[in-house]
Amino acid sequence: MNYRHAFHAGNFADVLKHLVLTRVLAHLTAKPKPFRAVDTHAGLGVYDLEADEAGRTGEWQDGFGRLDAPFAPEVEALLGPYREAVAAVRARDGATTYPGSPAIIREHLRAGDKGIFVELHPVDAETLAERYARDSRTKVLQLDGWTALNALIPPPERRGLVLIDPPYEARGEIDRLGQSLLRAARKWPTGIFLGWYPIKDVSAVDRMAAALAAGLERPALRLDLMIERPDDPTRLSGTGLIVINPPWTLATEAELFLPALAERLARSGYGAFRCERLGPDG
Repeated sequence: MNYRHAFHAGNFADVLKHLVLTRVLAHLTAKPKPFRAVDTHAGLGVYDLEADEAGRTGEWQDGFGRLDAPFAPEVEALLGPYREAVAAVRARDGATTYPGSPAIIREHLRAGDKGIFVELHPVDAETLAERYARDSRTKVLQLDGWTALNALIPPPERRGLVLIDPPYEARGEIDRLGQSLLRAARKWPTGIFLGWYPIKDVSAVDRMAAALAAGLERPALRLDLMIERPDDPTRLSGTGLIVINPPWTLATEAELFLPALAERLARSGYGAFRCERLGPDG
């Protein structure tokens, strides 16, 4: 309950997470059938980068703030939906705002689609509920995200995604992520699951990914972005996502945007990435 994403909004981890989220949403909106998107740790939805919290850390300046210069055309094409979502939120909420994952999801919802945003923190949940009170496509629940993951799937729609983005305040949450993803993918075999994790101790992520790969019945991707050398397990040196049932184009797309982000967001001259297949197709 002490974690508040307002201090970290728009940082390098958000860049990867939200870029991959928009690539999955672009895949879902390419077909007319409705989908459901569940965000298990939703936060506030929209953040002001000039507010006290974001200003105190300035993390966004080394994240989204480094994306002003265009990338190569093929990379820019993949960033298009991400940039468009940020622009739409800024046009509505102000030029210094940055969208959290609920806002990005909402920008992609069509008339028949549903967005379910789960947040445990009472103040943040109330703020989120007020923000989307007039949008019938969305619903906000004040609930523990891990509980929601089990309770909200499978949904009536066969198509959709679940974003799992916990604060990692408790010990063992990276292992918990892998175990929860396994159970969830078995419960909703047609759903797309995105599990986000910070990278401090690389061995902990390797252990989780190996256990996940051994038990997966569905294809998956491990996408890692490193912006500092991982030689200090107490320091955040990278970020990553496990994507179960990824869109068939995502691996090829990641092989384009990951090296571009690693180069652009690198610190102290070090940037690296990983795009690894897990599960039956690994």
